[in-house]
Amino acid sequence: MTATATSAVPATGATTDTLLWQWQGRNIELGLTRQGSGPALLMLPALSTISTRQEFAALQEMLADRFTTLAVDWPGFGDRPRPFIDWSAETLLAFVDHLLTATDIRPAGVVAAGHAGGLMMRYLGDHPGSVERLILVAPTWRGPLRR
Repeated sequence: MTATATSAVPATGATTDTLLWQWQGRNIELGLTRQGSGPALLMLPALSTISTRQEFAALQEMLADRFTTLAVDWPGFGDRPRPFIDWSAETLLAFVDHLLTATDIRPAGVVAAGHAGGLMMRYLGDHPGSVERLILVAPTWRGPLRR
């Protein structure tokens, strides 16, 4: 994975990294929050302008003693600069492919909220066996995964 540590959050033991992805000749920076130890769980927030990886913070904290959780923002969303690119399903699927094949992220499972679930089901249909488990989370009007 092309990532550099940018800060640590001592209160929860989470670290925030920057994941770099190259697409259409551009370097795209994405936020990635890691926490815990054990088998990896990749966490993908809903595809929404109000959804970010931070919504998984409470779940990451709860799972930290059993899993290494990796919550990542989608390109075009989250708290990093969002360059103007056609964020089509094909582009987002290419990002998923990058996460699962070109980085050191080898998740035993993927937690996908909202429409991220549909993208992951499509990806796994085309790449059977890429991950062991897919966990789908339906967000609510108040935002996914609020306490």
